[in-house]
Amino acid sequence: MWKIKSLKWVDYRLVVLLTALMVISLLVISSTTSEDLEPNFFTPYVVKQLQFFGIGWALFLFFSVMDYQKLREWTWILYTLMILMLIGLFFVPSIQNVHRWYRIGGFTFQPSEYAKLIVVLAVSWFLDRKGERAGNWSSALQAIGIIFLPFVLILKQPDLGTSLVLFPIALILFYFGGIRKSVILFLSSVAFISSVFVSLFFLGVLDHESLRPHATKVLKDYQYERLNPNTYHQKAAQTAIALGGMSGTGWQKSEFTKRQWLPAAHTDSIFPAFAEEFGTLGAILLLGIFFGLIYVSFQVTVMAKDRFGRLLSAGISIYIAIHIVVNLGMMAGFLPITGVPLVMVSYGGSSILSTMTALGILQSIYSRRFTF
Repeated sequence: MWKIKSLKWVDYRLVVLLTALMVISLLVISSTTSEDLEPNFFTPYVVKQLQFFGIGWALFLFFSVMDYQKLREWTWILYTLMILMLIGLFFVPSIQNVHRWYRIGGFTFQPSEYAKLIVVLAVSWFLDRKGERAGNWSSALQAIGIIFLPFVLILKQPDLGTSLVLFPIALILFYFGGIRKSVILFLSSVAFISSVFVSLFFLGVLDHESLRPHATKVLKDYQYERLNPNTYHQKAAQTAIALGGMSGTGWQKSEFTKRQWLPAAHTDSIFPAFAEEFGTLGAILLLGIFFGLIYVSFQVTVMAKDRFGRLLSAGISIYIAIHIVVNLGMMAGFLPITGVPLVMVSYGGSSILSTMTALGILQSIYSRRFTF
């Protein structure tokens, strides 16, 4: 089940890319959480993020040496536990008026971050088991059901951003898994129409306030407000990016972010905080690192030796890619801000640990590509 010698086939490109993202994360978190009068690199947030990274590397190594085929045996146990934990959130005190986290001592635990990975695992297992029968209507409905249950539970927290991440994951897995083309076409059409509708708001073609009386007949006020392109958070994020110019203000020398005018600067808004200090050149470097991470991830899908490995790696790859695209789109003013973290850069244990677990599984698939 565990083979230490498989580490000799570790993809060092992935290790380098992850290390670079971790360094960037620590630099920005330190800058956004240190005091102006007494700057200190090792702020409490930096120390915690270092702890998350340490545990993350342990998880990465653990799942790298584990044969990913063994995950089949744990699929439905993990899926059941995930559903129970998502339901349990509604029976514990809310944090920040939402039911997204369990508080354990001084730490918080967000089940929805792990739910995305478990959904990838469950759907991959199901479609692999169905084989050629994945193309019938029964398989399509069952696969949709596997995703729909956690989707609804996460949406009710409410956590629109996390729940919507499941949509592109489903499309990719359905495509690679052989689900009926009509189902994929329908879901793709829904995604395309929704994207166009949202884009019309953020491009200024549709007026947000004039449509409010009609839209709020279907949506709640707070839900519709997320489609507002003129919120303070949206404008602050774009302002921070613009202030960075070409080369940035310099590390720990930002004016806008350091004065706490940028909300959630060390969590969801970490990209604008980085762009203000390191400018367009820094942003291009960060985008290049993300491109490398996505490229390496999808390479595993091409190299995977079996159907289960291809499905699992494809799901993990799009899981990583969609987080990057959505977060950057939110901060650049193209998408509504819905609380999707920037993978491996935003502060937060649940996101770090789930991502490192996913990448460890990806490494396991890569290491065993020549094993039969």
